[in-house]
Amino acid sequence: MALPTEPIGSLPRTPELLAGLADHAAGRLDRAGLDALQDQAVRDTIARLEALGSPVVTDGEQRKASFATYPLDGLDQLAPDGAVIPFADGHTRQLPRLTGGPFRYAQRAADHLRAAQRHATVPVKQAVIAPSALSLLYPADGIPGYDRDAFLDDLVDEAEADIRAALDAGAHVVQLDFTEGRLAVKLDPSKGLLESFVALNNRVLDRFDPAERARIGVHTCPGGDQDSTHSADVDYAELLPSLFALHAGVFYLQLASEPDPDRVLRTVAAHARPEQRIFVGVTDPIDPVVETPEQVRDRVLRAAEHLPPERLGTCDDCGFAPFGDDLSTSRETAWAKVRARVEGTALAAERLGV
Repeated sequence: MALPTEPIGSLPRTPELLAGLADHAAGRLDRAGLDALQDQAVRDTIARLEALGSPVVTDGEQRKASFATYPLDGLDQLAPDGAVIPFADGHTRQLPRLTGGPFRYAQRAADHLRAAQRHATVPVKQAVIAPSALSLLYPADGIPGYDRDAFLDDLVDEAEADIRAALDAGAHVVQLDFTEGRLAVKLDPSKGLLESFVALNNRVLDRFDPAERARIGVHTCPGGDQDSTHSADVDYAELLPSLFALHAGVFYLQLASEPDPDRVLRTVAAHARPEQRIFVGVTDPIDPVVETPEQVRDRVLRAAEHLPPERLGTCDDCGFAPFGDDLSTSRETAWAKVRARVEGTALAAERLGV
């Protein structure tokens, strides 16, 4: 397929894995047993994606409790009372708070990548958390003996190492999850917070050469958790000019759920640089209604009215279950939406002659 299509990352966990996670938390299942269930879930996820014709796969984040906090799994310098992220339906997610330094990742995304590659026969992409999200771990009142600048220096080093290890392990692309971009505009309409996020992420991205940055992407959406969002009420146009200032080669944009996609696409066309490939969201994981291939085709054709087809790709708006306890979408619904995305993208490619 000349028009590329990729999943974003997370997929609903298998029922067996969800039961195993509960058993592990209750002390009824040891770590080895949980590892076996996670490996089985990764194998099943990749097999299902490949059976649906997905030319690129992910592990569905079956081994991660959260897309945002995997580097912290096993870290002991944390308290539970960190930044709170409110969602439109009233539920919240809370990040931990860093209590000491130096800051180091306890896990690397490349470990998940290598585990997935053992089961895949097509290229595997790897999602990583953007350093800007992890910068929220540092408390506003500081840490004695470990100032914010020292923390950010450590964070940049760790984020670079996380991305580089995944590239070196053969990731098709490494995708930075940057869902906090739109949220930053909501928290600070002056965009000072957003600009600081972009600057921090670019400190990391600038450590890679142009060929490497062509394999590094950025995903943005207004959050997607338990069928709710944290910043969909923020005008996309307030984010996009700054988003494309990120020194990445690929961008994955939530678009299927936007009420005025043409307006968004005009903004994208005005601000995206010529060397940047744009993957547009054509399926909405939050909407329980499964898109048809024809709907997906038409969404791609609309995007092609604003961007050259050779710079286009398709994706889902966001992950289906970024947090491991999100049960709002079934695996079967996710598979149906993936099928629609793959088949609809092929229909659009045929219509566009690419």
